[in-house]
Amino acid sequence: MERMLKTLLTTTPAHKYYVFVIPVAAEIDLKAAARSVGEKSVSMLPVKDITAVSGYVRGGCSPVGMKKQFQTVFDKSCLAFKNIYISGGKLGCQLELSPNALITYLNATTAQLIDLGV
Repeated sequence: MERMLKTLLTTTPAHKYYVFVIPVAAEIDLKAAARSVGEKSVSMLPVKDITAVSGYVRGGCSPVGMKKQFQTVFDKSCLAFKNIYISGGKLGCQLELSPNALITYLNATTAQLIDLGV
């Protein structure tokens, strides 16, 4: 389901954190993600660090309400829908929201983050 999105935490070699939100069935293009935030590279945050950085457990990360607000980028495909689903901050809890309202609330941006050839 393309309206269901997952929240991914990434880091840079300088330990700067970024949040990317993409469709659950997709894989992130890390090079495109890095370009979208003006970095040379980003890598997935190690699982052991997710709770310490975000305040959420793996599988329950939401782009809303993290311990600290990190720069957030949504895959632009979410704009095709009136409403999208994101994690509500714990396993099994989903929120249905307008992508435009969510992006505005988070002061987020959009970019092509997934490889369309997959």
